[in-house]
Amino acid sequence: MTEPLSEHTADVIVVGAGPAGSTTAYYLAKAGLDVLLLEKTAFPREKVCGDGLTPRATKQLVAMGIDISEEAGWLRNKGLRIIGGGVRLQLDWPDLASYPDYGLVRKRDDFDEQLARQAQKAGARLYEQCNVGAPIVDDRTGRITGVKAKLGDEKREVTFHAPLVVAADGNSTRLSLAMGLHRREDRPMGVAVRTYFTSPRHDDDYLESWLELWDRRGPQDRLLPGYGWIFGMGDGTSNVGLGILNSSSAFRELDWREVLKAWCASMPEDWGFTPDNMTTSIRGAALPMAFNRQPHYTKGLLLVGDAGGLVNPFNGEGIAYAMESGQIAADVIVQAHARATPAQRELALHNYPKILKDTYGGYYTLGRAFVKIIGNPKIMKIATQRGLTHPVLMKFTLKMLANLTDPTGGDAMDRIINGLSKVAPKA
Repeated sequence: MTEPLSEHTADVIVVGAGPAGSTTAYYLAKAGLDVLLLEKTAFPREKVCGDGLTPRATKQLVAMGIDISEEAGWLRNKGLRIIGGGVRLQLDWPDLASYPDYGLVRKRDDFDEQLARQAQKAGARLYEQCNVGAPIVDDRTGRITGVKAKLGDEKREVTFHAPLVVAADGNSTRLSLAMGLHRREDRPMGVAVRTYFTSPRHDDDYLESWLELWDRRGPQDRLLPGYGWIFGMGDGTSNVGLGILNSSSAFRELDWREVLKAWCASMPEDWGFTPDNMTTSIRGAALPMAFNRQPHYTKGLLLVGDAGGLVNPFNGEGIAYAMESGQIAADVIVQAHARATPAQRELALHNYPKILKDTYGGYYTLGRAFVKIIGNPKIMKIATQRGLTHPVLMKFTLKMLANLTDPTGGDAMDRIINGLSKVAPKA
């Protein structure tokens, strides 16, 4: 590992120790770079999430050497149970060479800490309770050269310095905003709200998705653009929540916490989704989708995970793409670090947004079109009622929505999905 010049100086600063930041720091440290990982809160800390991980996210955990055994507290799931249009369809995760055939469930407070500790083990220097404020910018070049922060309970003012900074500070990403990178309004945004209930359904080995989400509180029932979920946690509780897209006029006018309460009240009584069984308050979070903040590299700053709008617009999944973008960013930084001149390093760093677009651009473009289509309640209703009665079509849909295909070879479904992603514009 590169010897640190001082306690607050490094090769790279990573701001935020969520899945994106911790993965970035892990791979950077593993490659021998000196990395500062700055987390504004202290572990364990809660984040709003469905807690369900697809095989895509599971693959990333395996690559990082995380112990994902049941003995270590991970609950495995076999696939996705889809409910809608009067149909209940259970689909196993596809059997692929590129991804495992199972997903996982783990609470985010514990999940994030495991990744951060793994980055520490690899050599990253983790600072908890380190609230990053303004970037330090070179007046001559406009490049970021560090960050200002307040450290610990006493909020001691410190500065950290590095030639490269990674913004992994989530949807709000104050660091990106301070560097002039604003959210693109032409990209979809979602919101997720969730809570936990003590429930006999806690040991379900399928993730459950309800494609019809009804607002039944007005004079007429209204179908909303989004989906509900029920994920058994294996610890006596179920994570119950919903995700909504901003493609509907209802996005801003409804209180989604109240919608979740009403939806839970419509569930069978013996499931236990009642206020008396609620173990936490209802909390919400934004889901920034489809590259809603760009460029992903500029003036010494790289964006990973939610900070770069990496959430999959098809299904609202963020953790897999946070971790994947972190690994990609780390690979690019490691290669740039080995270049001899500043010009050569910049050339390597500017490859990062190109790799992201090559990897996800076409698929996310398809996802943006999907979001617009399901924003129409009539189309959503027809798709739900007719699509769920065709298991082969739904198997294709599962692969499409979860982005689970073999990139080379695979079956006919894989080739169709991969082909569509290749020809779609990579915006």
